[in-house]
Amino acid sequence: MKQGILPEYDYDVVIIGGGPAGYTAGIYAARAALKTLLIEGEGTVSQITITDIIENYPGIPEGIGGFELMQLFKKQALKFGLEILPKDVNGIKKSSSAQVVWEVTTGGKVFKTLSIIAATGAMWRNLDVPGESEFVGRGVSYCATCDGPFYRNRDVIVVGGGDTAIQEALFLTHFAKKVIVVHRRDRLRAAGMLQERAFAEKKIEFVWNSTVSEITGADFVTGVKVKNVQTGGLSEISADGIFIFVGRLPYTEIFKGLVEMDKTGFIITDENMRTNAAGLFAAGDCRAKLFRQVVTAAGDGANAVHSAELYIDEVKGRTY
Repeated sequence: MKQGILPEYDYDVVIIGGGPAGYTAGIYAARAALKTLLIEGEGTVSQITITDIIENYPGIPEGIGGFELMQLFKKQALKFGLEILPKDVNGIKKSSSAQVVWEVTTGGKVFKTLSIIAATGAMWRNLDVPGESEFVGRGVSYCATCDGPFYRNRDVIVVGGGDTAIQEALFLTHFAKKVIVVHRRDRLRAAGMLQERAFAEKKIEFVWNSTVSEITGADFVTGVKVKNVQTGGLSEISADGIFIFVGRLPYTEIFKGLVEMDKTGFIITDENMRTNAAGLFAAGDCRAKLFRQVVTAAGDGANAVHSAELYIDEVKGRTY
């Protein structure tokens, strides 16, 4: 294909998000000699940074703190010359003068780029009850895969009744002595097969028509107070940990109207991290997928860069 003259642009790739997906994308993009800017945001932080210890990241058998792991990601990215900007993105749009160029507005500046990788992540939906924020990392968890092994032969509570809640409750039975599922309705919303497995599991008990009103403890969680939504009655349940699965909220507001999303706001991609908008890719927890872990986010980031690189090569080979 005949080489043409590209419109003016500042970067080959702009990565939005400073979590495992974003920094892995930054490492791969910088190492591939793509002119890259990573905007990590000053108003939000990656969920991994509040994780006390990560034991299932390959190559670190002794475990590592979430914040410490992200510092290693960042150090490696800087080693390869990644440019990092700690600002919040205010707007994204296609250039009116050149449809292959995206414009990213942040900190009063507009950066023009041939491609964007959305790696903005997601956060667990909170219960917003007393004790929740105080005991994060000390009995309150949003990830059974991450923290389940800490509760061997202990009693734990799972809040929620959807697929994720029941899947995680079943997973926790591999470690916990007892798993108490607290659900606000009188029936589960999870898939039928999951319900069958949960009802057949002797370690799982159910507290129906109830919501958690308070998480109690001293240095660590000792239990919860629950309210029956039908009678208004209050009761207490003793437990060593509480796992909350009442949904996730993706940080994707800035991409609305630009790419296809599912009903909960997660960005829809193919297996190569491509969205339905040419030149816009998504990686990590902000995209619609089944499993969200540090290792899968990192894999997404690497895949997104590879797809972006192929796209950039195609754009640069066009005639304008």
